[in-house]
Amino acid sequence: MKILVVDVGGNNIKLLVSGQTAPRKVPSGPTLTAARMAASVRKAVADWKYDAVAIGFPGPVSDGHPAQEPVNLGRGWVRFDYARAFGRPVRIVNDAVMQALGSYRGGRMLFLGLGTGFGAALVVEGHVQPLEIAHLPYRDGKTYEDFLGKRGLDRMGKKSWRRLVGEIVPRLQAAFQVDEVVLGGGNVKLLKTLPPGSRLGSNAHAFVGGLRLWEPAGARRRRAALKVPATRARRVGTA
Repeated sequence: MKILVVDVGGNNIKLLVSGQTAPRKVPSGPTLTAARMAASVRKAVADWKYDAVAIGFPGPVSDGHPAQEPVNLGRGWVRFDYARAFGRPVRIVNDAVMQALGSYRGGRMLFLGLGTGFGAALVVEGHVQPLEIAHLPYRDGKTYEDFLGKRGLDRMGKKSWRRLVGEIVPRLQAAFQVDEVVLGGGNVKLLKTLPPGSRLGSNAHAFVGGLRLWEPAGARRRRAALKVPATRARRVGTA
């Protein structure tokens, strides 16, 4: 079965289908409605054949459907008929969930997305659970997202933001009792070193996660039984 993976972001929609290696992009933005998304995606992949669709949505998802209108996009996502628009079966998950599922390699894993906001998802023995850590209070009346999202980065500067990442990530690792933490999102490139017990994610993992949304349950069970490789702390960059 060929799967079309649609990763909806604030600036671009990234697309890949089973068997292809080069992703495609179409513009996103604050006027992008669900109907415009579906139309632009269909046009961009008109020469690709696919049997089903996996969508990573930048917001809460309930029962396989967007539960709230996205903050940084247009309206009309909650009531939209995605299967009818694509003419294929569609599965929708939060974008952090899709990247977490693609990053997973066994055991218990926590995914944290350091981007405009602060996404999070937990994968335990192959089962993925979205988390709403972002809006929990952390300090001085501010939330985790206020510190680790783009607002915190802009307010504090890179040095203080890196220090907070190094402080918060080990605490969340201990709180959720996971084998490893995967750090994704566009701002991970600003880290000089990774916190102990963590490794870098990749935007490409979102495509892997989309494919895994449609894989047989047996494949997930076999992956969940794998022993998690040791994660070593290492330098990331010098920005």
